[in-house]
Amino acid sequence: MALVLGQLFQLKNKLYLKGDMFTMAKIAAKQVKELRDKTGVGMMEAKKALVAVEGDIEKAIDFLREKGMAKAAKKSDRIAAEGLADVEVVGNTAAIVEVNAETDFVAQNDQFKALVKRTAKLIAENKPATVEEALEIKTENGTLNEEYIEATQVIGEKITLRRFEIVEKTDDEVFGAYLHMGGKIATLALLEGSDAAVAKDVAMHVAAINPKYVNREQVPAEEVEREKAVLTEEAKNEGKPANIIEKMVIGRMGKFYAQIVLDDQDFIKDPDMTVGKYVASKDCKVKSFVRYEVGEGMQKREENFAEEVAAQMKG
Repeated sequence: MALVLGQLFQLKNKLYLKGDMFTMAKIAAKQVKELRDKTGVGMMEAKKALVAVEGDIEKAIDFLREKGMAKAAKKSDRIAAEGLADVEVVGNTAAIVEVNAETDFVAQNDQFKALVKRTAKLIAENKPATVEEALEIKTENGTLNEEYIEATQVIGEKITLRRFEIVEKTDDEVFGAYLHMGGKIATLALLEGSDAAVAKDVAMHVAAINPKYVNREQVPAEEVEREKAVLTEEAKNEGKPANIIEKMVIGRMGKFYAQIVLDDQDFIKDPDMTVGKYVASKDCKVKSFVRYEVGEGMQKREENFAEEVAAQMKG
C-alpha cells in the first residue's frame, strides 16, 4: 500500500490539472520563447510541444517537425536582413511593416510580396500590440504565423516579421505613404489637413533625407544642450570673443536642426523653402512620420538609398 501511495505522489508531482486535461510539468515563458525563436511556430504551438515532451527543447523541435510545423527550424539561425517594408491603410488606420528574408532575390518573389502586403493589411485591421500578437492573428489558413511557416518552407529561406507600427488619424487628417524601390524604404506621414499630395511629398522627403524629429520641440533638451556645449567649445578654440561666440553658436545650431528636424530641412523638391514652410503654404502641418529602411541596424550591405530617392524625386 505504501508503495502504491508513493508512486501516486510521484505522479502527482509530474502532472497538474488544467481544465479537464492532464498536462506535464509547468513550462517557463523563456522556454516557449526559445522554442519559438528556433522554429518560428506560434506561442500556443510551442507551449503544447514543450508540454508534450516535458520541457526538452530539442525533443520539442523534433515533435514539431514530425507534425510538419518546424521544417524551417534549420534556418532559424540565419540572418534575415533583406526583405521588404510596406504601408497599408484601412479607414483611419495605417500600418507600416518590415518583413525580412535572407536574400534580396526573395524580395522579388510574388508570394513574398503578397505576404508582406497581407501582413500590413491584417495588422491595420486587427491592431495588435506586439509582433507576437500579430503572428497570432487568425486567418483562413489558421494564423498569420502559420502562413509565415508555410512561406518559409515553400520559398526556402527564413522569413520573419521584424517590426510594425500602427498610426491612427482623424477625419481632419491625412496619411501620406511612399515606397522606394518597391519597399526597400517605406515611409508613413501623418498631416493635419486634407491634401493627400502634400502628405505624399512629405513621405518622399522623409524617405530621402531621413530626419529624426518633426520639429524643434521634439528634440530632447539634453541633445540640444550637448550640441550647444560642443559648438561653444569649438568657437572658443577658434579664439573668438564671448559676444561673437554666442552668435556663432546660434547660427550653427540652425544647421544642427536642419540636419535632424523635418520642418527645418530644405524641401527636396524645392530647396528654396523648408519643409515646414512648404507644408504651411498648403494649409497643412506635419504631426508625425515613420520611416523603415529594410535591414537597418542589422548585418547587411551598405547602399545609399537616400541618393536614389532624391534622384527619383528630381527626375
